[in-house]
Amino acid sequence: MKKIYLFILKSYLGPFGMTFFIALFILLMQFLWKYIDDLVGKGLDTYTISQLLFYASATFVPMALPLAVLLSSLMTFGNLGEHYELVALKAAGISVWKIMRPLIYLSFLLSILAFIFSNNVLPVANLKFQSLLYDVRQQKLAFNINEGVFYNGINNYIIRVGEKARDGRTIYDVKIYDHTDRQGNISVTTAKSGVMEMSPDQKSLIFTLFDGFSYNDIVNTRNYKDDRPFERTEFSEQRIKFDLSDFDLARTQEDLFKSHYTMLNIGQLNTFIDSLELKFDDRKERYNQNFLKRFQYLTTIDTAYTGKKNTKPAVTLAKTDTTYAVTKPTKKKLKKEMLTSPLKVEKSGDTIPTKWPILENFTKSDQSDIVNLALAAGRTTRDNIVFNKNDFIFQAENIRKHEWVWHKKFTLSFACLILFFVGAPMGAIIRKGGLGLPVVISVLFFVIYHVTSIFGEKSAKVGDLDMFFGVWLSSIILLPIGFFLTFKATTDAPLLDADSWRKMFRRIVKRGNPIAGK
Repeated sequence: MKKIYLFILKSYLGPFGMTFFIALFILLMQFLWKYIDDLVGKGLDTYTISQLLFYASATFVPMALPLAVLLSSLMTFGNLGEHYELVALKAAGISVWKIMRPLIYLSFLLSILAFIFSNNVLPVANLKFQSLLYDVRQQKLAFNINEGVFYNGINNYIIRVGEKARDGRTIYDVKIYDHTDRQGNISVTTAKSGVMEMSPDQKSLIFTLFDGFSYNDIVNTRNYKDDRPFERTEFSEQRIKFDLSDFDLARTQEDLFKSHYTMLNIGQLNTFIDSLELKFDDRKERYNQNFLKRFQYLTTIDTAYTGKKNTKPAVTLAKTDTTYAVTKPTKKKLKKEMLTSPLKVEKSGDTIPTKWPILENFTKSDQSDIVNLALAAGRTTRDNIVFNKNDFIFQAENIRKHEWVWHKKFTLSFACLILFFVGAPMGAIIRKGGLGLPVVISVLFFVIYHVTSIFGEKSAKVGDLDMFFGVWLSSIILLPIGFFLTFKATTDAPLLDADSWRKMFRRIVKRGNPIAGK
């Protein structure tokens, strides 16, 4: 049995390594295609690009690993079935369960390693990757002056070169606009020819100009806008040095990204979730306590409407600091008046056509002040409610995102197990190896897994689904499929036999139509 187990493991590890790195390479190419505009033309060195690709590859492991397990297990058992090795093992009295045993142990080991990677390595990789990608995207394009084009890549300077020689250094018809004073085009340098070259430390660009003029508008004299004074300096040779330090890749401190939920392990996530929930509950409690205190006049009107005991039967006008007593109408009468004759305020403010009993005890000018105050209070209340509602939605979504990452630490491990129990029995059933039919079937199951994962996770993050059900939706769907396929493979059921399916449908038709069965 040991030789058989070693044979099974060798047959599995080769396709597993190949499919894992192929999947990783495809995901990496997708990343490069997505961010190609942010990477090209910025003069990044090989070390920086290698770092970025390495960290990006680490973040793609949660997608590449389940696909590799699914495809390699399907290829392994498909090859065994295609070369009749699986049949020979069954004829020798070895069941499918025993043949799968070493790979089951290996899958459990991969699940444990996947959890360790997801909890300890992936947060660090996300931190390194996201911080480096942010710096690269903020990086300026590499220094490149084209003929006949105004180049503004250097701070406070605009350079135009009419023509460049083949050596790439000699330039002709040069114009340089100096904006360091931030007062417009008051300083211009022109030259018939020149030479541009980098300094020995590659930190500066040096222009050596020949046969030119420097024009400077004098703006520090009185009435310069009317007189337009300027000075012109002729030179036979002049050197101008430009600082290129802005073109160096500036690294942002990684501490600024450490608190993001994708860069935390389980212990940190537990701490963050507890603190966020306590903060959220305290925020809601304080809002409930302070709302009625801030709008006591609304409490008075609400008390009059509901008919409950009014502890503060008065309306205070902030404008005049005058307190008016309120005659409390009955609930039935007030409700009837509000439905049949809604309150309306004229734009002039002179008349207020209303039948509300609550305003009958006041003069028209006082009624106008009361209504305007009520409208202002209503608008303020509405804005306050909308602001707090949006804040509550944001905080609740932030908590759900932390819970989503917490669950994702475990879903990767279970996905490796479930997809193994989908791929291995399916390979034993179809008995086809290689990269043909197994790839098609693997892609089909992986698409189901990936689509259901995205749907469930997005629904859970916005609150449409329970967090546990949303994150584990793909596992819940594929788990019974894995059990079913494993059962069919271990019992040698003719799952893909066309004749068996025809017989089954004939039985169903005969049961549904007694006449056809005679």
